[in-house]
Amino acid sequence: MTDVDRPLRVALAQINTTVGDIDGNAAKIVDCIGRAHEGGAQLVVLPELAINGYPPEDLLLKTHFLAAGERALGEIAAGVNDMVALIGFAERAEDVYNSLAVVADGAVQGIYRKMFLPNYGVFDEQRYFQAGDVPATITVESARIGLTICEDIWEPGPPASDEALAGASVIVNVSASPYHMGKGIQRERMLIQRARDSLAWVVFCNLVGGQDELVFDGYSLVIDQDGEVIARGEQFDEELIFSEIDPTTAERARLRDARHRAPARGRPEVADLGWFRAPPRHNASEVGGTIADVKGEVSEVYSALCLGLRDYAEKNGFERVLLGLSGGIDSALTATIAVDSLGAKRVACAVMPSPHSSEETQSDARQLAENLGIEQFELSLEPVMESYDTTLRPVFDGSAPGLAEENIQARIRGNLLMALSNKFGWLVLTTGNKSEYSVGYTTLYGDMAGGFGVLKDVPKTWVYRLAEYRNGKTIPPVIPPSILERPPSAELKPGQVDQDSLPPYDLLDVILEAYIEEDLDREQLIRRGLPEPVVDQVIKLVDRAEYKRRQAPPGIKISPKAFGRDRRLPITNRFGG
Repeated sequence: MTDVDRPLRVALAQINTTVGDIDGNAAKIVDCIGRAHEGGAQLVVLPELAINGYPPEDLLLKTHFLAAGERALGEIAAGVNDMVALIGFAERAEDVYNSLAVVADGAVQGIYRKMFLPNYGVFDEQRYFQAGDVPATITVESARIGLTICEDIWEPGPPASDEALAGASVIVNVSASPYHMGKGIQRERMLIQRARDSLAWVVFCNLVGGQDELVFDGYSLVIDQDGEVIARGEQFDEELIFSEIDPTTAERARLRDARHRAPARGRPEVADLGWFRAPPRHNASEVGGTIADVKGEVSEVYSALCLGLRDYAEKNGFERVLLGLSGGIDSALTATIAVDSLGAKRVACAVMPSPHSSEETQSDARQLAENLGIEQFELSLEPVMESYDTTLRPVFDGSAPGLAEENIQARIRGNLLMALSNKFGWLVLTTGNKSEYSVGYTTLYGDMAGGFGVLKDVPKTWVYRLAEYRNGKTIPPVIPPSILERPPSAELKPGQVDQDSLPPYDLLDVILEAYIEEDLDREQLIRRGLPEPVVDQVIKLVDRAEYKRRQAPPGIKISPKAFGRDRRLPITNRFGG
């Protein structure tokens, strides 16, 4: 077998970077390149902005940040020999570019600049970057390879199609593609279609890890020209994925399928960044790689929440987290995720009964803490509530008890949790879910007080699904079944249940998804068969609560449209429905 006939051995390094940790990111990159070289890889691919971390946001406005990244790139490049490395970085030239460095023979040999800059959802790339305007290819041994960065391949057509028409039989895509539920399957289907459209192999390397509200799921892929998945990386885990690819199969397919002959006559402008020697150092004669299983819908959401919490705590230097454990489903799930992601020794809880707390909920809270093996603090609210009552009685005298008195309890809990946080340096986890944040069924400076909202983007109905999923993983179940069976309640007044103030959650969540994530208006919601009075109630609650959500802590994005950096509406706003 000649070297021309040999498969090309590639390594995809789906690494977990940290924004701004240029030295730490560079060390990970060097380690991956070294392991890829030891494994016989001729080409190693790293994620988008691997050196700087993604998304760097306004760090990109700092010239010394850009200079530090380019300096690290040069140091990394000096150690790359006998192979080619493709490394994402922020490039400062006459402007700032989201770029991909071609590294070989101890130096940066060429640069491709991202052409399509997303500016929707969580993306703000047009705020920071200038767009590239020329597709580019390289040749590694005998394989011509097209270069793309993330959004470049989501857009059908150029640059990938131009690179294929110019002769590229492999399209590499380096990416920092954020997760939301179902995104991995959607992305895989899109990449399969791009491979078929261009009759080219697709090598896709994605970032993994949590960054503030965002989670990146890895799920890197190698796909052949027929759309068959040849290798698939794990979801939510760092991994170095090896795969053999055979670019000649794409070349042979093009001889049999003449669809691209006429477009190719147009000779699209494509930059040739050079030919690079990367001699085979392996004996593989067949294509292939490891194909990881795809997680189920609930399993992947649970994994995303664990990764998002773990990385937020660790990357921000929190040794321990703390939450209030009420005996309700939200705090039970939050505590369980915290233990699964950080370990029981790094999680503490406060059980804070008030005169309105039932024996059943308090018993369940303590039982859950025992099941999880976490430290418990017992903090009674009653003496603090009496003190508030004494202080406020001269002002409140003559008015009936109501929402203000209820919220005082929630705010006392928030103050107690924050006191423990200040004393010991622990991260307070809020336990509110997306349904509650949507309609304002939360207390400012009360249950919203804290540093990170694990369930902030998780609808209430999904809270139950996730809890049931987690309980199914252990015998006996870790969350006491009575917590799942009891009607949800804030327990801020006698006999209170959520459904006294809100529609049933199975109906509420349907309306919220359509109104918030799909942006349907009142009439469109009603035409879906949703009850008009409930639609009007929910719209009014959602619109009125914008000021509260603006003051909420960050939380993990798992839906297509999360509050915060994703869904942005003015607080002062008279447009309803």
